[in-house]
Formats: sequence, structure tokens, C-alpha cells
Amino acid sequence: MRIVLPREGSRPLTVLVAAAVAVAVLLGAVPAQAEPNEGGSEKLRAALTAAAKAHIDATAELKNSKRRQKELTTELEAVEVRLTDLTAQVGEVAAQSYRLGRIGPMATLLESASPDEFLNRAMNLDVMARRDGRRVRELTEVRETAENAKIAIDSEIREQEKQLDVLAKNKKKAEAALAAVSSGGGSGFGGGSASAASAPRNSDGSWPSESCSVNDPTTSGCISPRTLHMLKQSQANGFKRHVSCYRSGGSGEHPKGKACDFSAAPGGFEDVTATGGDKAYGDQLATYLKNNASRLGVMYVIWYRQIWMPNTGWRAYSGGGSPAADHTNHVHVSMY
Repeated sequence: MRIVLPREGSRPLTVLVAAAVAVAVLLGAVPAQAEPNEGGSEKLRAALTAAAKAHIDATAELKNSKRRQKELTTELEAVEVRLTDLTAQVGEVAAQSYRLGRIGPMATLLESASPDEFLNRAMNLDVMARRDGRRVRELTEVRETAENAKIAIDSEIREQEKQLDVLAKNKKKAEAALAAVSSGGGSGFGGGSASAASAPRNSDGSWPSESCSVNDPTTSGCISPRTLHMLKQSQANGFKRHVSCYRSGGSGEHPKGKACDFSAAPGGFEDVTATGGDKAYGDQLATYLKNNASRLGVMYVIWYRQIWMPNTGWRAYSGGGSPAADHTNHVHVSMY
């Protein structure tokens, strides 16, 4: 910070103001640098967001379809066991009917020695008829259940093929969008990381739709609940350096409250490329966000001339040459 010496006569007041500003900076009340100008076109950001969202949606659908297929297969196995048992029982009924012939029940009644015996035999025959009829009906119902389960399983297999096709197409879309700023595969930032607590999902495993509806603790703006969850989880796992999320105006996820920039330097965003401990901090944070993407709802991460998306993995990234545009002074994360 540059302090301009005051004119004579105003020195005491100016020195006090300068001292107050200096203390504010030291205490972290004022960021060391303004929010980074990340560069990149609106078209690129829109394409990356669309491709990442479609991939995440298709992945959720594929997972659900596989779960449903597993449930249906288990149901079919149980039904087929019951079907085998019922088929044997109905076979016995058919064999008995064949042996006795149509006159069997009537002959049984006529052979009764008394009216009471006649009534008892009639009641027993009625019970047997109802029992045998119930077995036949149950066999028909179980056969229908088995056929429906097989049809449903075939439907899930077709759904999985459809979602795999969607995944392949959106991978191509992401690669096409990155072509203007990427020279190919990236090396990534290896190593393990802590596991984040999962953000709330819908009952079918998809992400609920969210808006910029909660206070952003890093600015005076708003962010989505899922973005706040990601921020709190990251900070709880040790990534406590300066962060800026909401940003008014422009395109991308910042104005929607669905993106955050984490400075690599302890004091805030600096217009220099991170090295040493600052670079290691950014590497660890980028790895943490990538490893926990499915738990937190991360769409993509940009750090140190590389971008990670769930459908492409790490790719080389060139934002324009400056530390902010190339993301060598901060880690950017966009949320679903």
C-alpha cells in the first residue's frame, strides 16, 4: 500500500487515517487485492457449464437406472422361484382332474350314505375347488409379474444405453468448447484428500434446483445453499485463505452465486503467479475439490493453467496470460 505524505498542517489527521487503513489491511478487513479478472469468453463459460451439467445429470440417471435394474432383477429372481412352485402345484391339480374326470365330484356326492355326509362332501369339494382356482389365478398373476419385470429390465438397459450415449456426446461438447483454450491433456494435481460431507440431494439422487438465496459470507452478495456447503466444507478441511464468491455483473456462475475464487496467497489475490507454499496450497485445494466433486456438486475446477471437468478430467487451460486469467493466483470452482 502506498501512503502519500500529507501537506503541512494536515499531517496528524492524515497519518491517523493511513494508520487505520494499514491496521485494517493487517487484520484482513480489506483484501490485499481486488477480485481477479478471470478472462475467458461468455460463450466458453456457457458451453462448459452446459456440458458439465448434462454430464452430471446423465451420470445420475445412469446410476438410478442401474439401481432400478438391480432391484427388478432381485424381484424377478424371487418371482421365478414362486412361479416354479406354483407351476408344480397347478400341475398336480391338472393331473388329479385328469384322473378323476368330470364325473368325479358328482360320483363322490352320490356315494354319500346320508344327507349330512352329502353336505360335508359338498363343502369339502367347494373348498378344494376354491383352493385350486386360487392357485391357478395366482399362477397367472405371478407369470404376469415376471413378464412385466423382464420388460422393465429391458427398458432400464435401453435407458442406460441412452445415458451412455449422452455422456459420450457431452464429452465431445466439452472437448470442443475447450479446444480454444486447451492444448490437450493436463497432468492434474495428484495426491489424496479429506472426504467432504455430502450436500443434500433429491430422493432420486439428482441435485435440487437452487438459486442465489443465502448470504455470502465472503461478500455482501448471495450464494446458493450448495455453494455455501462447499465453502464451509473446504474451510473445515483447512482451506481458510481469502475467498470471494458472489460477483455482480458479467457471465458465468459468480453472478448466480454458484462459484468461488480461493486465493493462493495468504493475504488475498495477488497479481503474481503462485510459487512455493502458495502453489502447494492451490494444488491441495484443487485436488480436494476434484476428489469431492460428486459429494459437493462441483461442475468444474480451474487452477494453474489446468481445468478439471467430470467428463474430461484434467486438461490444459490458457485464459489469456495473466495470473488471474490463467488461474495461477487463485483456484476457481463452479457449482451445479
